[in-house]
Amino acid sequence: CLSAGDMHSALLLLLTFFSYRSGGDRLFHGSLLDQDLVLDLDMDLLAVLRRVDPRFLSVTIDASLASEERFMLLLRSQRIRTLATALSPAFLRFGGTKQDFMVFSPQRSQQLDPHENSSSDQRREPCSSVRLPWWLEQRLKQDWAQQQLVLAKEEQQNQYNPVHFTELTVDLLHSFSSCCSLDLIFGLNALLRTADNSWNSSNARSLLRYCDSKQYEMSWELGNEPNSFEKKAGIRVDGNQLGVDFTRLRKMMSEFKLYRDAGLFGPDVGQPRDRRADLLESFLHSGAKAINACTWHHYYVNGRDTSLQDFLDPEVLDTLALKTNEVLERVQQESPGKPVWLGETSSAYGGGARGLSDTFVSGFMWLDKLGLGARLGLDVVMRQVLVGAGSYHMIDDDLDPLPDYWLSLLYKRLVGPEVLKLQLVSDSGRSKRVRLYLHCANRKSFVCSYPGGAVVLIWMNLSRKPVRISLPTGVSSSTVDAFVLQSNQPGEEGLQSRSVQLNGELLKMVDDKTLPELNGTQLPPAEHLKLLPYSLGFFVMMDAQAPACS
Repeated sequence: CLSAGDMHSALLLLLTFFSYRSGGDRLFHGSLLDQDLVLDLDMDLLAVLRRVDPRFLSVTIDASLASEERFMLLLRSQRIRTLATALSPAFLRFGGTKQDFMVFSPQRSQQLDPHENSSSDQRREPCSSVRLPWWLEQRLKQDWAQQQLVLAKEEQQNQYNPVHFTELTVDLLHSFSSCCSLDLIFGLNALLRTADNSWNSSNARSLLRYCDSKQYEMSWELGNEPNSFEKKAGIRVDGNQLGVDFTRLRKMMSEFKLYRDAGLFGPDVGQPRDRRADLLESFLHSGAKAINACTWHHYYVNGRDTSLQDFLDPEVLDTLALKTNEVLERVQQESPGKPVWLGETSSAYGGGARGLSDTFVSGFMWLDKLGLGARLGLDVVMRQVLVGAGSYHMIDDDLDPLPDYWLSLLYKRLVGPEVLKLQLVSDSGRSKRVRLYLHCANRKSFVCSYPGGAVVLIWMNLSRKPVRISLPTGVSSSTVDAFVLQSNQPGEEGLQSRSVQLNGELLKMVDDKTLPELNGTQLPPAEHLKLLPYSLGFFVMMDAQAPACS
């Protein structure tokens, strides 16, 4: 027999169970009694629309980190290395505005002999032995916060101080990228010019000679946003000359056996407007054969005068398609078949928008860029910035991951490179605030070993109201692994939170070496799935049996 107290506890437990089964499922499944907007999906699971590079989601380290070389020591932080390694496979681009003011000033000149290659040069520091003392890490983090103010003032005044870097910067970058299984792309200074305005390659040759002597495998870029050279340095370089400069760099790379077949990417132009499209066209005329992929940069808004509403505006998000199609068309005309990359991108230019680019709301722009970019035909998208100055970073000044990092990590683990065709059927204007993309699921996922034929629905609801999506016959009979990201605060106030929840659990690192478990919530088959207000995430349909993904 149960006491009154035991009966009460048992009743509460029973009610809790049924509440979880019905209410918990309603969190995702949406009752037919709901008056929410209903959207019908049409999926083509028979054929792959296109494939992106396995390193599609890649990251950057801003060259501003080398503004004082000691800050490069932050790349020895175990915390940063743990976070970076989890995003592999990916490219790691070292570049940005500051790269065109950086000069290689070697201090160990005896190592620049390409024939030396002594055994001491070839020794690699074991990744497990790399340690940054806690007291030094704390000091560097504090000083870096102050250094960012100096860098921001430089940018506002449009006066950039030159940076002289030594072998230490290169060694730390290569150690970081190789230990984190990232493919390093080093951005060279294009503003070193001769009297006839051609590129002065002597400093780059010195750098390549050093990297070759150390057998550092890496790829290269030349210059950052050449369309702004005149504004930031008073030097004008047209596209044709820039193509000649890239051809010269390619020839110089061929003189080193290690870099004969290495990647060369460019010209890293800003998004098309004014004369920038003409610069890209003339560059491709003279330099297309020198590069492995054509790179350009994209930001949605100006970080100095944007708003929360901009980050949720479908029309702002749609501008990416206009710019991307313009670049793809230009490249296809001038160099058919040449891969096109977003070599640098984030939400807002000018260093990002504080309180927006570094908060939960930024995830809508970021996830939509990944989904739309892959669908349109971009092969690689490089996120500005993993570590560096500004407000669009993925790791904050305390080296804690921000919401966009967690979103990127889930994307890496769940989304495969195969893009599938998806159509949204609705006449409602509200449907514009629902963004949906479809890929094959990542069969190499660390989260779960998904079977062949599994698909992943990438989704976001930019509305303050819930939305139900109706699944096609066949897919609706699949078990679903749900990964729902929400702010840790309800309503619009939570959009500017610097924390994020996965299926109701706050995401944070366990310790410097350990990330939390990123588990989905398994849902039984259903005809409808619910998209919660101001939420985004992934639904993996494990039993979809898509022929395109088998």
